[in-house]
Amino acid sequence: MNEMTSIVKTTLKDWESDQEVRWCPGCGDYAILKAVQRTLPEIGADPAKTVFVSGIGCSSRFPYYMASYGFHTIHGRAPAVATGVKLANPELDIWLVTGDGDGMSIGGNHTMHFLRRNINSQILLFNNEIYGLTKGQYSPTSRPGTPSPSTPLGSVDRPALPCAFALGAGARFVARGYDTSKELVHVLKAAHAHQGAAFVEIFQNCIVYNKDRFADFTEKAVADAQQLWLKHGEPMLFAKGTKGIALNAEHLHLEVVDVVEGDWQAAGVLVHDVTNRAIAHMLVELPMGAFPVALGVIYDDPRPTYEAEMLSQDARAREGKSANLAKLFAKGQTWTVAAEDQGPLSGV
Repeated sequence: MNEMTSIVKTTLKDWESDQEVRWCPGCGDYAILKAVQRTLPEIGADPAKTVFVSGIGCSSRFPYYMASYGFHTIHGRAPAVATGVKLANPELDIWLVTGDGDGMSIGGNHTMHFLRRNINSQILLFNNEIYGLTKGQYSPTSRPGTPSPSTPLGSVDRPALPCAFALGAGARFVARGYDTSKELVHVLKAAHAHQGAAFVEIFQNCIVYNKDRFADFTEKAVADAQQLWLKHGEPMLFAKGTKGIALNAEHLHLEVVDVVEGDWQAAGVLVHDVTNRAIAHMLVELPMGAFPVALGVIYDDPRPTYEAEMLSQDARAREGKSANLAKLFAKGQTWTVAAEDQGPLSGV
């Protein structure tokens, strides 16, 4: 988000481009697209000051479908382009769209430095745990045992955890959501309100190559028991308040506890503090199945942004100086070429 962004009244339709949306029928990207297009009017975003930057992959078609400015860049390099855009014009509101392959594999180093520098923008990483655009190969986030054309006997890799990666890279805002969740708009609004690089992992259903991969926690029948929606200042409760997350102080790890008659304090349930980085690390690494999936704003602790520091440094360097190109050219050693030396070269 940028503090200087003007408040403009728009509707969802104002953010729809004239391009035909060309994802596979049933793809989770459709739901994410609508969530973003619903979010932008609510935050008063201005299409003339909004830029969507993407890399390569199914998710990276996103800029085509937004009635704003956009760059569809090269594989893994969206963070580099987004950095240039933001430094060139800090007033622009930057949304970086990437995927688990684009952002965590070839672009992993760019993502890391973008987060470390704390460029003021929103990073949406669509995680479907597969390479969708290139026909279903396993990706850096694929779970062990995932069969694919590149792992016909099942993946033996340990998967990367995008939110853990983001925290390790120094991200000051980390959140999670999933494609069809009604809460996704609230997560996106919180990311936009954050001053700095806001990283949002969005679990996304690839209907063709990894169908229903997240059904074990997104399906309505299991959602209450398998989703932990976090809110600052509120207890970490799930399963309709009958269970919670507590800290085992002896072994320093999180555990699931039963909550009897709503007395979560007696059960030792933690109250979510978005500024607690240590607990945030534990939450993003909770294993699926044995624990509910931590969703919502997991960590939010702003610090000065990269572009603000750069502009401040530049302003200090300019103090007491005037822009004089001729004076700059004449500074230091200078010499004059004699007229007789300016003729044609001899002996040629």
